[in-house]
Amino acid sequence: MPKSIVAALQIGALPGGKTETLEQILAWENAIIESGAALVVMPEALLGGYPKGETFGTQLGYRLPEGREAFARYFANAIDVPGVETDALAGLSARTGANLVIGVIERAGSTLHCTALYFDPQAGLVAKHRKLMPTGIERLIWGKGDGSTLPVIDSQVGRIGAVVCWENMMPLLRTAMYAKGIEVWCAPTVDEREMWQVSMRHIAHEGRCFVVSACQVQDSPQALGVEIANWPADRPLIAGGSVIVGPMGDILAGPLRDGAGLLTAEIDTDDLVRARYDYDVVGHYARPDVFELSVDERARPGVRFTT
Repeated sequence: MPKSIVAALQIGALPGGKTETLEQILAWENAIIESGAALVVMPEALLGGYPKGETFGTQLGYRLPEGREAFARYFANAIDVPGVETDALAGLSARTGANLVIGVIERAGSTLHCTALYFDPQAGLVAKHRKLMPTGIERLIWGKGDGSTLPVIDSQVGRIGAVVCWENMMPLLRTAMYAKGIEVWCAPTVDEREMWQVSMRHIAHEGRCFVVSACQVQDSPQALGVEIANWPADRPLIAGGSVIVGPMGDILAGPLRDGAGLLTAEIDTDDLVRARYDYDVVGHYARPDVFELSVDERARPGVRFTT
């Protein structure tokens, strides 16, 4: 059916780590069922955490021993894909009947990736996307994804894809996702700024697609009992701002701020044809005689064995 309910689950990684955070996610099961949501998008780095303000003991040109210890703790809190946490999330998807898109910190050997996982109610874990370009200091702790994890998949709400936080501002990545026929754009993030709302509305309007953005919420340093350099003690580390946007850039729900919640909206994918009547960014409004994009979807391992 073209009409369905989509949702952004605005919660945050908990200080107790991935086990406590997973329990929190699972506790929303009844609320998801009651909402009737067929798709639930959850924030970036929800399982594994987004350690905002952590320096990992790094100065330009050298690294301190305490930074290695901090990274070891962070690595231990990341998840294996697949693993026990993905099994639990697959169960949640099956019980609620909802497709899930969730941001996690994924272990791959001794490297961590900021990853979005896709779950289907019948098939469980069906795909993943590794963030292509970590932003700023994130590059200290996260590896870069490659073109082999850029899925856009069929779901009960339409064709869905996930782009994580600031890679939403990569115009060539957006073009690739549009060309794959994305209908519901999932944007897990930790960006709480007003400008993020502008970006989400722009993507919906540019791609003539629905956008579901889920942002974390994290308490203030004061409430958490920690000190964060150059951050007000009473200001939340992440204040939320989850939002759902229609294909003409109109806000359908949100933004939700300063607390947890399940934000929902009804969408109708039949509206996409109407929206693209005068603007189809990779169709009749493209100029392939002038511009051409090449996307390399091959896996790029550091070592390749040939036998």
